[in-house]
Amino acid sequence: MSDEEYENTSNTSKTSKKGDDAFAKAKSGIKQSELNEQLKEYIGEWRNQRAKEEEELKRLKDKQAKRKEIRAEQDKKLAAEKKQEEDRLKKEAAEKKAAEEEKKKAEMLEAEIKRQEMMAAQKEKGGSKQSAPALDARKEMSKTKEQVEEEMKISLSIRIKPLALDQMDSDELRNKANQIWNTILSLETDKYDYEQRHMNQDYEFKELNERQKIQLRNKAVKKGLDPESFTGSHPPKIRMFSKYERRTDTRTYGDRKKLYEGGCEVMRSELLESLWKDKLNEFSKRPKARLPKWFGVRPGKKAGDPETPEGGEEEAEAPAEEEYDEEEEEEEEE
Repeated sequence: MSDEEYENTSNTSKTSKKGDDAFAKAKSGIKQSELNEQLKEYIGEWRNQRAKEEEELKRLKDKQAKRKEIRAEQDKKLAAEKKQEEDRLKKEAAEKKAAEEEKKKAEMLEAEIKRQEMMAAQKEKGGSKQSAPALDARKEMSKTKEQVEEEMKISLSIRIKPLALDQMDSDELRNKANQIWNTILSLETDKYDYEQRHMNQDYEFKELNERQKIQLRNKAVKKGLDPESFTGSHPPKIRMFSKYERRTDTRTYGDRKKLYEGGCEVMRSELLESLWKDKLNEFSKRPKARLPKWFGVRPGKKAGDPETPEGGEEEAEAPAEEEYDEEEEEEEEE
């Protein structure tokens, strides 16, 4: 190709390149406008969707706030109802307790009236003062401390009546003081009698316990046990001897343990020792034959050892046997 032809082709290529660039720019402008329009549409849709979501969120928040208000009102109503129920139960319990106290007070009042009438009848007859009727001990012991204190308060409120001191003159006050003094004297006398009775009962209990201990000691001696075996808080220990033996086993645990040592184990070890000695004697008395030559060489012969003569095999065996017997004896001694 000549230089002129090359210049012509280069000129035509330059013009075609310029046209391509213009076409690409026009095409890119069209695509850019389309992309801008699509982007505007997407942004508009996103804004609409976001507005809908915000409205939905606001609606849910309002709904949640209303539910909270309704729930708070319901809780308040339930709390008020619960409080009313508790107040009603407390009131019923208080009324029931007051009715029981009134009933118990009436019963104790009747019992007190009967007791006073009985005492008045005894005084008229001139008889000696008797003890009060025995109560149910199990019922009295099952009462709690609060019940006892409550009954004591009710009894004192019945027995001790308030004094109308403003309406009494000097003679009535003096008579009332003398009456109270006499009551105190009688109560102190009863207290002293009860204390003496309690002391006598304690002495009787101690005497009965001593008698029981003496009986238990005699029972233990008859059975061949220690006298204090049955008197303790625990049962007697089990002894390792027959109940028909007259002499008790006073040996210690170590001494009794040695009784069971040995026996079959000792006999077995002695038997094994005798068997081992018999086998050892049989082994020591075994015939000691030399190995035959293999291709003119004695097996086990080391380099440098003198050759064994053909006829002197039996003569050479004797000193070897003596050396072997001496080695066995040395091993046994060790």
